[in-house]
Amino acid sequence: MEFFQEYMALFMFAAVFALLLAGYPVAFTIGGVSLFFGLMGFGVDFFNLLPLRIWGTMKNFTLLAVPLFIYMGVMLEKSGLAEELLETMSLVFSRIKGGLAVSVIVVGALMGASTGIVGATVVTMGLLSVPTMLKRNYNKSLTTGTVAASGTLGQIIPPSIVLVLLGDIINVPVGDLFIGAIIPGLILVFLYILYILIIAHIKPQWAPPIPEEELAAITTKELYRRVFRALIPPLVLMIAVLGSIFAGIASPTEAASVGAVGATLLTMLQKKFNYKILNEVMKTTTQLTCMVFIILVGATTLGLVFRGLNGDALVRELIDALPFGKWGILLIVMSIIFIAGFFLDFIEITFIHVPVLAPIMIAMGVNPLWLAVLIAVNLQTSFLTPPFGFSLFYLKGVCPPEIQTMDIYKGIIPFVIIQLIGLAIICLIPESVTWLPKVILGE
Repeated sequence: MEFFQEYMALFMFAAVFALLLAGYPVAFTIGGVSLFFGLMGFGVDFFNLLPLRIWGTMKNFTLLAVPLFIYMGVMLEKSGLAEELLETMSLVFSRIKGGLAVSVIVVGALMGASTGIVGATVVTMGLLSVPTMLKRNYNKSLTTGTVAASGTLGQIIPPSIVLVLLGDIINVPVGDLFIGAIIPGLILVFLYILYILIIAHIKPQWAPPIPEEELAAITTKELYRRVFRALIPPLVLMIAVLGSIFAGIASPTEAASVGAVGATLLTMLQKKFNYKILNEVMKTTTQLTCMVFIILVGATTLGLVFRGLNGDALVRELIDALPFGKWGILLIVMSIIFIAGFFLDFIEITFIHVPVLAPIMIAMGVNPLWLAVLIAVNLQTSFLTPPFGFSLFYLKGVCPPEIQTMDIYKGIIPFVIIQLIGLAIICLIPESVTWLPKVILGE
């Protein structure tokens, strides 16, 4: 019994992980296991502490940005901007081998910067891009891998919901995180495009260019007009949201409200706004927000019990006992998060693993801003890694029948490797994260 009490926090952590793998609902698993171990560790007095912690979380002004960014993303999905963007960008890159795939990456990055919601971007890009790429005789694996990877860019390119959550957990200003994540996001976009261009050069039959006769049908003037019309709306929205944060005019929460209003106005300008659309957007926003916050309440309970049982001290002792320096321990922490991504959703990892691991790294002198962006890039891979990569599920649900699950799995392997290369670059060059906030904010 004495042994059980000493390691109760680790038993609790193992119980949560086992039940999640068994398929139990995330929110109720985290909350239920935490209540059980809390009662065992503290008795009924535990319920005197819990309401205050939950109330403190629910009063957090920064977290109001979550439903607002979700609303913005869902509304933009309904606006039809993605379809127009993809058609236009495919013409811009049409003369190069793999140009259509490059346009998918570019549009995925622009949609990520406009919505911040991976699921919405993957579904939209899947519906629009996959049939077009298959019609152009693109390789199935390259097609699915490109679409799935481009959809996950909203995880790191601001405004990103995971950056809002990480900022709150690691105690880093969300505005700083948004600025710090720009260069890492662009690094990933560059690496994706470089891979596509290389594979299109090595295996041209995988990514053929658009036939010349189709290109001749569109004049240069018409192309410029379409590019201008397609790019201006999302760019204006990005500038309104991110520019107001970077200029110090608005907090991330206030900027999120600007984005929500802006997305609604863009949908009106596209003549897609009506009561049915508004009703669907509000329902989806409510569902996703409730999911995030009920998990957040369970994670708050887990964190309270874990620390109350001295779990953080125990984990710190175990890590300190390892015969590695700061870099070796950082590698272990990143490996834990990466492996967890094979089995758990990014929200679960953010709320379960990060509150335990991040304070240990910060106590060792790691820059919190750099660490938060590293974790965000690492979490991006959780959308692509089988068997539970959510982007894979989203994409399979909207793909034509000829696309098999194995085509998707084979397609994402190179992009997971690219993400790990990007993570290594950001890890080896911390200035890729810290330089831009210093320039813009003068810190």
